Amino acid sequence: MAAAPQPPMRSKSDLHQAIRTTRRAVLVVNTRARRGRRYHAAILARLRADGWNLVADLGVDRPGGLADTIAAAVDHRPDVLIAAGGDGTISEAARQLAHRDIALGLLPLGTTNNFARTLTVPLTVAGALDTLVHGVVADVDLGHVNGRVFTNMVSLGVSARVAEHAPHRLKRILGRAAYPLTAAAILPRHHPFRARLTTDDGRTVSAHTHQLNIANGGFHAGNPITADASPDDRLLTTWPLGGPRRTSLVAAIAGQVAHGRRRTQASHPFLTTDALTLHTDPPQALDIDGELHGSTPARITLSANALRVLVPVGFPDT
Repeated sequence: MAAAPQPPMRSKSDLHQAIRTTRRAVLVVNTRARRGRRYHAAILARLRADGWNLVADLGVDRPGGLADTIAAAVDHRPDVLIAAGGDGTISEAARQLAHRDIALGLLPLGTTNNFARTLTVPLTVAGALDTLVHGVVADVDLGHVNGRVFTNMVSLGVSARVAEHAPHRLKRILGRAAYPLTAAAILPRHHPFRARLTTDDGRTVSAHTHQLNIANGGFHAGNPITADASPDDRLLTTWPLGGPRRTSLVAAIAGQVAHGRRRTQASHPFLTTDALTLHTDPPQALDIDGELHGSTPARITLSANALRVLVPVGFPDT
């Protein structure tokens, strides 16, 4: 059976007006996220009190059920798909909403909430719900790695090992602190790798490191990358965190935490581009928005204005 044709894309202003007029939405809550199960009922009550026309309330409580649940939500063709969960939930929702006439509403309930931070969406449930009511529709960029969509980050090295081994229960209890604790246990046995990045305009950069990041957004591990990185600047920001010595990784992380808000994409060690090819020796697993998918070599590109989102008034939409 042929897939149902997608409706034509409305302008941002027309979609915004439809949202404000009908408030037709679907709610998807990942109850496996750190705060999902705790806040599901309260979120539902607040949305109804705010006058949202919820055509479906869908929960995800088992591994592997997220993609099918979001696909079911999209089939309702709401004006807004409200995704409540962590970066993995938001990333899957963005993948399925790319180039569709549906806005993504974020309720960040995860551990680091990088994409919400870079969109300036409040991290409190009440603040994020206020954004759904008072926010505006914006278009932002999405990344693609080996054909898979990402919202915020592709990384490889220690972070991929952390994504694989950080206990879900520990993340529920400790939040962001679970990641450095897991990294501290992994780092003594981790070996550096060599990476070669080639941009489409002919630049080549090599690195020998324990960690390499390629960001579409402005935050990594809940901390700002630079003062000017944005998911709406048509740029991927790439950088190694330190060199081959383990101590250099620790120092680079500390430097990013301390100075991220004062650095710019033009400063060392950042490389900015809209498309690149990545090779590593040895091959490395790819951590895509906190989930492991595939390995190097990788082709990484950017799709401009590919996703519609509800953001606070004042977000710089270009």
